[in-house]
Amino acid sequence: IDNIPTSMPVLIAGPTASGKSSLALKIARAQGRVVVNADALQVFDGWRVLTARPSPEDEAAAPHALYGHVPFDTEYSVGAWLRDVTPYLEQAPVIVGGTGLYFRALTEGLAPIPATPQEIRNEADRRLVEEGIDALLRDLDPETLARIDTQNPMRVQRAWEVLTTTGRGLVDWQASTPPALLPTSKATALVLNAEKAWLTARIAKRFDMMLAQGALDEARKMEQEWDPMHPSAKAIGAAELIAHVRGEIPIEDAREAAIISSRQYAKRQRTWFRARMAGWREILVST
Repeated sequence: IDNIPTSMPVLIAGPTASGKSSLALKIARAQGRVVVNADALQVFDGWRVLTARPSPEDEAAAPHALYGHVPFDTEYSVGAWLRDVTPYLEQAPVIVGGTGLYFRALTEGLAPIPATPQEIRNEADRRLVEEGIDALLRDLDPETLARIDTQNPMRVQRAWEVLTTTGRGLVDWQASTPPALLPTSKATALVLNAEKAWLTARIAKRFDMMLAQGALDEARKMEQEWDPMHPSAKAIGAAELIAHVRGEIPIEDAREAAIISSRQYAKRQRTWFRARMAGWREILVST
């Protein structure tokens, strides 16, 4: 921490359960900074425990921003996050999260893609639920298919919506991206990494901690408003806990499925970070 310049923002990326938030809080407290969220699911209210948002105690220890500020049943885009984060950049914040697309938009710029009409989004939602991800993949242009994570339903749906809405592929739009708000040359950019076995154990331990901290109570409250089409419904473990609350599966099955999904997500994150953040300073965590 002593080697981190106080005049520049700090960016902290890393896979789920790698300790990003703890490091961000440590830096913020030591240097009098605000912690700003860069996680696409922690922006929503409702699923506080399940998305591992900072605790009330952490929020009392240092200022936090862009956590739980979006209603759980509302659409929210990387463009909206970029607008929301802009006022904080002059404060040299600690920006922390696991959503690589947010960091990419911040440090490389965001293409001016028109908003997706609701009827197109509804069609994408329907296809994904009824026909699966392949129903969207088969319509994508070759350039986009070669560049996006084809195992990530959110990214595939976004690419399909862009192509269907504009007639231009996502990669083609990205080629006309304006200058970045915060190039990495003007920030301290850190990316956490961890050995697979260590992270796997952490993921299981953290989900058990979420259960102990009230994730099931949270699911019971959210069950009345549950809609798998809500953006916040993509929180890992949400669908499984809702299914358990409704008596459809035992808690042991819900736990196992959520942990497996978390491991798969962490693998995708690590792959993305290696490909996109080669110039960031890597920090290996193992304790």
